[in-house]
Amino acid sequence: MTRILITGADGLLGSEFRCLQKTHAEYDFYFLGKQELDVKEEGSVRKFTRTHGIQAIVNCAAFTEVDLAETEIEKARVLNRDAVGNLAIVAKEQGIKLIHISTDYVFDGASGHSFRESDKPNPLNVYGKTKWEGEQEMRRINPMNSAIIRTSWLYSRFGNNFVKTMLALSKKKKEIAVVSDQIGVPTWGYDLAKTILQILPDVKNSEVATYHYANRGKCSWNDLATSVFELKNIPIFVAPLSSQEFPTIAKRPLHNVLDTSKIQTEFDLEISFWKDSLRVCLEEL
Repeated sequence: MTRILITGADGLLGSEFRCLQKTHAEYDFYFLGKQELDVKEEGSVRKFTRTHGIQAIVNCAAFTEVDLAETEIEKARVLNRDAVGNLAIVAKEQGIKLIHISTDYVFDGASGHSFRESDKPNPLNVYGKTKWEGEQEMRRINPMNSAIIRTSWLYSRFGNNFVKTMLALSKKKKEIAVVSDQIGVPTWGYDLAKTILQILPDVKNSEVATYHYANRGKCSWNDLATSVFELKNIPIFVAPLSSQEFPTIAKRPLHNVLDTSKIQTEFDLEISFWKDSLRVCLEEL
């Protein structure tokens, strides 16, 4: 049985791992939120992993508030870069396999094509920049048999996310406006968590590997909102809005679609279409 530590366990993705615990008896799970383990403290991480004989870490801890990161730059950097370095150092020292979750926001969305792992990052905002710095720290330290998984537009039954926000708004409004010129791929956190547990035993490499994982297809935020309401049979009008008409503190990429062919090929994965996964998630909400 592999002893696996899930950091950021109270968040959106960490909560999905909790749901999978019963169906994965091959893992002995340790779920720690920020109150139980401060990943910003290298010594605390080292003590816990050594005491409990941890063999794998999935790092779900992150500063994910994109607009807030523009003003809370140091807080974002400490969690998205420095904490990743701490985990990587401990993982290398103790021979622990480390899976770190990163983001499509390391790219600028300017090319118009789907981004592969080999494409050069060029983040547009502080959140994306600090996540890219965290990736670089992990590669520099280079723990064995470890990987970075970039994902996009995560939603879940848990935590704060776009899908739950749309459902909450539908209880108050008859019409909403949602940006229609930002294109990406919604990803159900359950699918990502399940995939990580599936591929974890087969991640074997001498240098940190990088993979992209998102559900298949692509859409705009407006398309996603419209699909949420259609699937839930909620009568509400979703008006299109341009990014210029809806300015945000942090600049967002316009076309960030992740190419997932590498992870599919290497691990023989079947990935669900985004709308099919959304349907299942909404049935469970």
